[in-house]
Amino acid sequence: MRTPTTRTARTLLAAALLLGVTAGPAALSPAFAATAPAVAAAAPDLSAVLAGLPRADATAALVRIGGTEGAWAGSTGVRDLESGAAADPAGRFRAGSVTKVFTAATVLQLAAEGRIDLDRTARSYLPELIPGRYATVTVRQLLNHTHGIPAADLPGETVEEWYAHRFDVHDPEDLVRSATAKPREFRPGTRQHYLNIGYTIAGLVVERVTGDSFEHQVERRILRPLGLRDTYLPGREAEIRGSYNHGYQLMRLDDGTTGLRDASVWRATDGWAAGDLVSTTADLERFTRALFAGRVVRGPLLEEMFTLPRVADFSTGAPAAYAAGLSMKRLGGREVWGKTGGRWGYNTAIASTRHGERTLVYSVNATDAKGQDMNRTALEIMLATYGLPSE
Repeated sequence: MRTPTTRTARTLLAAALLLGVTAGPAALSPAFAATAPAVAAAAPDLSAVLAGLPRADATAALVRIGGTEGAWAGSTGVRDLESGAAADPAGRFRAGSVTKVFTAATVLQLAAEGRIDLDRTARSYLPELIPGRYATVTVRQLLNHTHGIPAADLPGETVEEWYAHRFDVHDPEDLVRSATAKPREFRPGTRQHYLNIGYTIAGLVVERVTGDSFEHQVERRILRPLGLRDTYLPGREAEIRGSYNHGYQLMRLDDGTTGLRDASVWRATDGWAAGDLVSTTADLERFTRALFAGRVVRGPLLEEMFTLPRVADFSTGAPAAYAAGLSMKRLGGREVWGKTGGRWGYNTAIASTRHGERTLVYSVNATDAKGQDMNRTALEIMLATYGLPSE
């Protein structure tokens, strides 16, 4: 696979930092126009956000707004820095932790069938894997991040080191053993700490109760029924299938300077059921609409995805913000539920008001993905769609 030379990447980055834009298509390519007054009001702001790409923080962005208030979609930026070709609005991307919504939905479907009990312990399903110190952790606590299990150990502490290990294969059972060998962070059910490990265990519970692979269960229960033909779980595959817009990550280069590396080809086995999904904005929009309409998880169990545990965040002490699969933020005076995701070179989000009045899906090819702060372009897309935070 071809990647831009160090000089090319450095030049493009420097231009972006100084001027706010780089070479390549800068004009917005709308897929279709706004179709309702509420969305029409947001469309000019979104056009302004997207018109500046590529720039220092992102090389491409794909956006779709839907719901009963109207629809709008657009794309901008470049497919890759070397050719400067326009970004593919139908291109696949790594959706990161948006995977957790699919995992939670699969677990809740199995709960509706009586095959998983949310109040039963994870150890009762995986007795050989979950040690006694975590004997009381329930499946519900895995899904809402109140389990108290720390993160698994992974090689590397910097993006450069992680890049060097990008082709490593991580076995989910080994990740669980690494995490559960450590003391618990807190008594289960008393705090919330957002981590991947609960969803790794949840994926293994799915496999245990079904006697099937996690990937096939998601395909059979969600992807196939909804017609999500461009969405898949890659397993050990490092390359993205089909057409995609390259993701670049800012890091230290071999010559000691800082520049962009192509991070598109990267195994995601460290994420697995917590973060390895590959999808498109069209597929994720269809999934979001179906989920919020009650066509993925049906009946009372859907409320698990909209019920925040009444505990404090482990790190900040703020009220818990994560339910089963989804999180909530008050934007523009109303509750917006959804999930963001980050893999190197890619930031993704799905979001919706509770009854689907306005949905949002975006993929931003972020050069600072997985950073401490939200990517600038992603944040501007969210605020242009829903408005400022209400708290």
